[in-house]
Amino acid sequence: MKAEAKTDTTLTCEVETTLKVIGGRWKVLIIRELIPGVKRFGELQRGLSGITQKMLTQQLREMEEDGIIHREVYAQIPPKVEYSLTTLGKSLIPILYAMHKWAVEHFLQIKD
Repeated sequence: MKAEAKTDTTLTCEVETTLKVIGGRWKVLIIRELIPGVKRFGELQRGLSGITQKMLTQQLREMEEDGIIHREVYAQIPPKVEYSLTTLGKSLIPILYAMHKWAVEHFLQIKD
């Protein structure tokens, strides 16, 4: 019984860690936008209906700090910044696909 309780605690802790990295309204959607490849800030903002510039900036900074995305700054005028998924970020893609599959399978059971 103790081993089972420890496993549940460990699982909970690991799930909490994952949610810290991808939790919130926008992070999973940002990852979704970056799956096809590199995007600039404006492209991301257009793909995320309803996100403010401030919120997108904050989410991108947090994701960069967590090692999920890479931010490439080009020294030119006007400034050019591109975002892409890191290897760690790409490792989250199967999680997004699993979430998509779950939603498709249970769409009719989900209440708005």
